[in-house]
Amino acid sequence: MILLGSTLLHMPVMGLQTGAELARLSKPIIDPASLAIIAYELEGAILAHHPSLLRIADVRELSDIGMIVDSSDEFVRPEDVISLQSLYKLHFSLIGMPVTDEHRHKLGKVTDFTLDTTGFIVQQLNVKRPMLKSLSDTELLIHRSQIIEINNQSIVVHSEAKVPEPERHEVIGSYVNPFRKSEPAIEPAQLKQ
Repeated sequence: MILLGSTLLHMPVMGLQTGAELARLSKPIIDPASLAIIAYELEGAILAHHPSLLRIADVRELSDIGMIVDSSDEFVRPEDVISLQSLYKLHFSLIGMPVTDEHRHKLGKVTDFTLDTTGFIVQQLNVKRPMLKSLSDTELLIHRSQIIEINNQSIVVHSEAKVPEPERHEVIGSYVNPFRKSEPAIEPAQLKQ
């Protein structure tokens, strides 16, 4: 399922054992190298320790009532998982990050993102244009394939999207008309010789 990242903010985390709300999602922990959401920081009154994180690997199901986990035992601290701790310390956030092209022209700031919930991978960035450029385009959608680099200051993207050319494939067992072979046409000057 493809949905906006903002729709998951403040979504309830439901426990399968109790059927009650255990916490709410606060902010995503994103790996900037792969643009994958690894975990979510949690907020709630009954959390045993702060900050508490919910790894995406521990989510049983994402449904219309919220994220479903087995129990609150799935919540971890950042220092419990070494790879999660290093990502948490980065404090990387896509929202509000400036976007520039490879010529360092400012395109705008990220206001939201689209993600694929099968792998929790960010697919597109929603970029709000600066005031003067917003007269022609108010918002840009940038696909992850257009991203060249993500650094501490900005996200760098290709200035022009390249449209892939369609490929032609011959269907096996298809009928070939012998009178329509693809040979180069003969110029009229060549016929007179």
